[in-house]
Amino acid sequence: MTHPTPPLIYNLFPLLAGPFTGWQPHLERARGMGFNWLYFNPVSYPGFSGSLYSVKNYYGFHPLLSESGDAAAGDAFATVLKSMHNLGLTPMMDLVINHTAIDSPLIEEHPAWYQWQNGRVVRPGALHDTTWVEWGDLASVDNAHSADRDSLWDYWDRLIAHHQRLGVRGFRCDAAYQVPVELWRHLITRARERDPGATFFAETLGCPVSDIIALAGAGFSFTFNSSKWWDLIAPWCLEQYRQTRPHIATVAFAESHDTPRLAAECRGDVGTLLARHALACLFSTGVMMPMGFEFAARQQMHVVTSRPGDLHPDDGNRADLCAAITEINHLKLRHQIFREEGPMEPGPSPAEHVTALQKSTVEGTLSALILVSRERGMGVPEPRPDGWREAVELTPASLLEQGAPLRVLLRAAPG
Repeated sequence: MTHPTPPLIYNLFPLLAGPFTGWQPHLERARGMGFNWLYFNPVSYPGFSGSLYSVKNYYGFHPLLSESGDAAAGDAFATVLKSMHNLGLTPMMDLVINHTAIDSPLIEEHPAWYQWQNGRVVRPGALHDTTWVEWGDLASVDNAHSADRDSLWDYWDRLIAHHQRLGVRGFRCDAAYQVPVELWRHLITRARERDPGATFFAETLGCPVSDIIALAGAGFSFTFNSSKWWDLIAPWCLEQYRQTRPHIATVAFAESHDTPRLAAECRGDVGTLLARHALACLFSTGVMMPMGFEFAARQQMHVVTSRPGDLHPDDGNRADLCAAITEINHLKLRHQIFREEGPMEPGPSPAEHVTALQKSTVEGTLSALILVSRERGMGVPEPRPDGWREAVELTPASLLEQGAPLRVLLRAAPG
């Protein structure tokens, strides 16, 4: 499927942006770079840990986002959502319904909504190496088997409806694969009865492809792919793309709020930063970029401790990549081949250190060759491979100027 206007998502991280009243410059900068969606992480009132993803009160607001309490915060939040629409940014909120804060009043008010074991609310967790780490600030919601399932599901539906009335049109569904497909189908159907344009994005990183396909069947429009972790050699990434492509469009990213900053990993190499964002743009239908990437920020975002001062630390490392990111985003928007999940496979490479991806339009009329160097300091991949000598050069000028290790060519498909 081709998307005339694919989602170019700017992730505004609330703890970096600070109070709602200060969001406007960030919105304007995002729109100026060509982004058309504004995704914000949870802004609800958190539990004792202070984590954005440990929600105590879904209808309250994080105290760091307003200095005057929930009433003022609600007004400021409504105002900032209207501003997004006025700028041409579609609001997308984080929807966290697989767990709540362990100190949420919902546990006492609706105990049947939660998972219990040995008289204790189950805390979710994850394996780190071979050790199970329990997240003590969270409580697992029993969306699948609750004895009071109808009222629980209705609670989530009313939460979505509330935000739709405020102007939210997109929902990034955290750990979507941990929530029953039947619940997602119910919520998405109800949301689209209220707003046919409601768009749901599934966070599915690390789950089996079969789960992604099942979520597509529930009505999700997009999922986030794992290309950020690809070493540009192993076959798994293109294989996963091949398997999901007929079922659902995907969104790529060079970094996210959960990952280390790429600028820190590559020691501020601007060419590498731009190349990785360009690869994310060209790889799949949608792209996401977190707040601060445009300034080569190095301090990793944190769901508890991040603050506005982390965006522009006084360490002499600040860059301004806004103009280059704008050019890359516009390249994506101009060409159909980068607005869809067309067939993609390894292509002819000009050198051993260069990975070549050959992508075609769904209709098969055009082909693009994306060349990415796997070794730092090698510059723009040269020379052009056989069969691509006469192709149109699409590489953004900003990448060429920086000697970025990425090149993109376009030609008519053979035959």
